[in-house]
Amino acid sequence: MAAKLPVTVITGFLGSGKTTLIRHLLQNNQGRRIAVLVNEFGELGIDGELLRSCGYCPEDGDSSSNIVELTNGCLCCTVQEEFLPTMLELLKRRDKLDCILIETSGLALPKPLVKAFRWPEIRNAATVDAVITVVDCEAVAAGTFASDPDAVNVQRQADPNLEHETPLQELFEDQLACADLVVLNKTDLVDATQQAGVVDLIKGELSRAVKIVESNRSQLDASVILGLQAAVEDNLDARPSHHDTEEDHDHDEEITSAHVILNRAFDPQQLQKQLEALVQQQEIYRIKGFVAVPNKAMRLVLQGVGTRFDQFYDRPWQPEENRQTQLVFIGQKLNPAEIESQLAALAG
Repeated sequence: MAAKLPVTVITGFLGSGKTTLIRHLLQNNQGRRIAVLVNEFGELGIDGELLRSCGYCPEDGDSSSNIVELTNGCLCCTVQEEFLPTMLELLKRRDKLDCILIETSGLALPKPLVKAFRWPEIRNAATVDAVITVVDCEAVAAGTFASDPDAVNVQRQADPNLEHETPLQELFEDQLACADLVVLNKTDLVDATQQAGVVDLIKGELSRAVKIVESNRSQLDASVILGLQAAVEDNLDARPSHHDTEEDHDHDEEITSAHVILNRAFDPQQLQKQLEALVQQQEIYRIKGFVAVPNKAMRLVLQGVGTRFDQFYDRPWQPEENRQTQLVFIGQKLNPAEIESQLAALAG
């Protein structure tokens, strides 16, 4: 029997840098044939498209076939509905793959996902090589764990498993407790004293000998992340969780996504200023998407978590592409018509 296909689970709060880490691994795959399973929240599939744009191309020449997007919320809550058939399809191609990366949602508890690798349909073909927990160093230094704690808290309130006195901290602890490696990301945004304090806090939550690696924009060599050979599904008892004895959970239907597609270009600074205003007006937790910029041949990637925004150009527009601006908004009780109206009113 062929060796089990290694699967790396990448977890962490909203905005910690999970997608950026995966994108970097694909761009610097060192010859590895990597499949990516993205837990996407939002109809446009921005994260999946962002990963596709990294330039990775499998042997069969069809880059989209190795990237699977789940669009219905937290992965750990939907494994029986979508995860199993998705994994079975990927495992049919195990002779053409070297590993699988799974990006969980910002609220996912990694342990329930890992338990799925004990299922007979998966156990003999795949193993969890490691759980990688990405931590936003700046946010933890500020005492918030996530760069937008309100976004995490509102989603957390929809989850009966997380109704505790310090729910956000407990979720943070659970993500650390399951980790085989902690990526301390965005270290460039804090000073040495703040970083040392965050490291001490993390070490205090780790029940096992787990390495902590520093990162700036998730720029880590694949050899650091892949090939840890932890066989996590066989070692779950050493990974305590606040939710080990609790029932499965559902998510609040009030947490929604809205997408806006505009056939026009925007000045990046004017657009960001308007988006910052929208965040103040509505309960918007995440913004992500692609922007057409006047007189630019490159596509602009825009991502926002709370009031913090990031922009970069990822690739040239393709000749057959419509140079559209596509944005996904994630939040509570969104008003898509008002969002689109305010963006459309911006000067061209």
